[in-house]
Order: sequence, then structure tokens, then C-alpha cells
Amino acid sequence: MEQTLLLAFLLGVGSLLVMILVFKINAFLSLLISSIVVGISSGMELMKIVDTVISGMSSTLGFVATIVGLGAIFGALLEYSGATEKLAQKMLSFTGEENAPYALSIAGFFIAVPVFFDVAFIILVPVIYALQKKTGKSLLIYAIPLLASLAVTHAFIPPTPGPIAVADIIGADLGWVIYFGFIIGFPTAIIAGILWGNFIGKKIHVSIPPEMEAVQSERLQGKGPGAWTIIAIILFPIVLILFNTVNNELYPELFSEDVLKAMAFIGHPIVALLLTTLICIFYLRIKYHVGLDKLQELSMKSLGPAGIIILITGAGGVFKTMLTESGAGALLAQKVSTMAVSPIILSFMLALIVRLMQGSATVAMITAAGIMGTILSPTMAPQELALIVLSIAAGASGFSHVNDSGFWLVNRYLGISEVTTLKTWTAMTGILSITALILILILSAILSF
Repeated sequence: MEQTLLLAFLLGVGSLLVMILVFKINAFLSLLISSIVVGISSGMELMKIVDTVISGMSSTLGFVATIVGLGAIFGALLEYSGATEKLAQKMLSFTGEENAPYALSIAGFFIAVPVFFDVAFIILVPVIYALQKKTGKSLLIYAIPLLASLAVTHAFIPPTPGPIAVADIIGADLGWVIYFGFIIGFPTAIIAGILWGNFIGKKIHVSIPPEMEAVQSERLQGKGPGAWTIIAIILFPIVLILFNTVNNELYPELFSEDVLKAMAFIGHPIVALLLTTLICIFYLRIKYHVGLDKLQELSMKSLGPAGIIILITGAGGVFKTMLTESGAGALLAQKVSTMAVSPIILSFMLALIVRLMQGSATVAMITAAGIMGTILSPTMAPQELALIVLSIAAGASGFSHVNDSGFWLVNRYLGISEVTTLKTWTAMTGILSITALILILILSAILSF
């Protein structure tokens, strides 16, 4: 029986990688097929396999689909308002051109909370183009800090889809993920973005690609919301989630039971993000008279990319559930418990291997979470689970290369060769990944005292 379950696990993971890497089958289909392979090869009854697929999908998507959908609409509304570019410009006005990399790093860190990585980068490209044109310095000095911050937030700070999905699959508390995400993320963005960007920018001079100078996207006509309004809106859901987690975990004796229940309701990620999205809608409608048809169009358009992430996440949940129901997960947990490898290192390596082989950080995160979800002890502290979410994020962020769409996005918008992209962008993601892992291990050691 033990050999059968071990074979089932290996066949499931192996078929998943072969389908994605060799046959280029969509990750959603690959995860579903691999889940069925695990069920059949482990000897599960055929109808139980079908029931497990349904239960795995529904149990994962109940939370994740709502969060990702709300986050997509929220981000689309902010993008339309011109918020991201305005926030970057405001940061630049405080820091000046000399410290522009710091301004771009801070702006990117917060902007990627509601807006997808690629969208945020494309929106802010005109800002880094303008700085390069004005100063004559290498475009990399401005682009790398921005890219590093966007990548860090995209992987480490909920309510972005990756950490939301991983936290749900392994049962981590989002408040702790956000809290530790900021602690790990800020120094990681400085090292991988500002320090590396300044170093490589002095080695390699990159100018604005002539064909990219006219990058534009649709914006709200007129003045639009101010930078401080934008910052307040972006931080609003994060503060609500954090406030609820900190009070319930650390200071429950300060409040009555009814107050704690109210805070738990308002600070739940779904409610916090729903309230924020509604604030954005009413703000644009009342303050800037944005038409209902336009608001509906923005909302519907944003759900296209979100739908892909939701389906892949659901299939990742199916994979985890199938490993659990088949018994392969329990066997794997027993085997891993005898190994001298910490869960943080193991989760990092799993995510990094999948990332290197198939490219997508989101797929790498969900695949690693599906495996780790069957291994982790249910008695683990919420702080430990949060660090494992971040270690998965760190591994999934590492060493982006030619099989990653982000590689080609940077290659195109910076107008650099593939070799230069490897020297700059790929190196940056490698530094980011390893730096984050080191910081996670340090934080884990501090918490264990």
C-alpha cells in the first residue's frame, strides 16, 4: 500500500510537470488531469474521484474566487482613476530626482497591492521613461527598483492572488501573512531593487526604446484623486485585516465579545475588500461623475484575467484534496517528518523548482502549496504557517527566465536583448528570492526563542 501511494504521488507530480512543460497544456487542465491520475493510481473509487474534484474545487474557491474578483475590480478602478502614476509622481516630488529609485520602490510596493504586476508596470513605464530622458542615466536605475517592489508585493502581500491562494490552501491567517510580508518585503525590495538596480545600472546603460515612448492607457479625464487619497484607499483593507488579526491574537482581553465579533466581521478579507471596492465606486461616481456604464465596463473587463487565476487556484485546491483523500499526502508527511529539512526550506525549494521549470509564479505557488498543505501539521502556530506562505512566495519569485511572461514584458518595455534581460531582470529575481528566504529564516529563528 505504501508503495502504491508513493507511486501515485510521483505519477501525479510527474504528469503535471510533463503536461505543462512538454505538451504546453493549460495549467488548469494539467492540475485537474494530474489530480485524477493521483486518484486512479492510488486505487480510489472512480466516483469518489469525481466527488473529490468537486469538493476540492468548491472548498478552495469559496474564499479565493471572492477575494480575487474583488481585488481585480478594485485594481481596475484605481488604474482608471490614474492613481498609480499620480502616486509615483507624488513620491518623486518628496524625494527629488536624486532619490527617485526610492520613490519608485515605495510607489511600486503599494501600487501592486490592488493592481496586477504587469498592469502596474505598464502604467508606470512613462514615469521611468521620463526620468531617464531627463537625467540621462541608465533606465535600469529606475526600472529595477520599481520591478523589484512590484514583484515583492505581487508575491508577498495579500490581497494579491498568489499569497491569498497559498494562505487558503495551507490554512494560514492572512493578517500574519500581511504583517510578515511587510517585514520581509521592504528590506528585500531595497536589496534586490535599489542596491542591485544602482549597481547594474552603472554597468549597463539602457535608453528609452524609441518605439515605446508613446505608451499610454485609458485614464480618467481631469484632475483625478490626489496621492494621499490613493494611499488611504490602498491601505484601508490592509489596516482592517491587520487590526482584526492583531487584536484577536494579541489583545483579545481589551475588548468585549461583541466588539471582537464586529472587528472579525469588518476585518475579514472579503468584507474589508468589498468595503474598499464600494468606496472606490462611490468616490468615482460622486466626486468625478463617472458613468454607471463605464463603472460596469471596468468591473467586467477586470474579471477576465481574474477568472484565469481563479480557475488555476481551484484546480490547485483539487490537487491538494486528492493527495489528502487518497492517503498519499499523509504518507508524504510521514516521510518528510523523518528528513532533516525544515518546512520553510522544503516549501521554498518546491516552489523554486516548479518556477524554474514552467515559468508562472502563480502556478509554482499553488503547486507548492498543494503539496505542503498535505505535509504541514495542523497544530502549527499561525506565525509559522504565515512564514511558510512567504517561503513559497520567495521560491516562486526566483530566477525568472525565458519561460516566464514577465521576462518578455521587461525585455520589451526596456528594449534590451535576451542576454541583458538575464543579466538584469533574472538576476534581480534571483537576489529577491534568496534575500527573502534568508530574512524568513532569521525571522523564524527569532520567533522560536
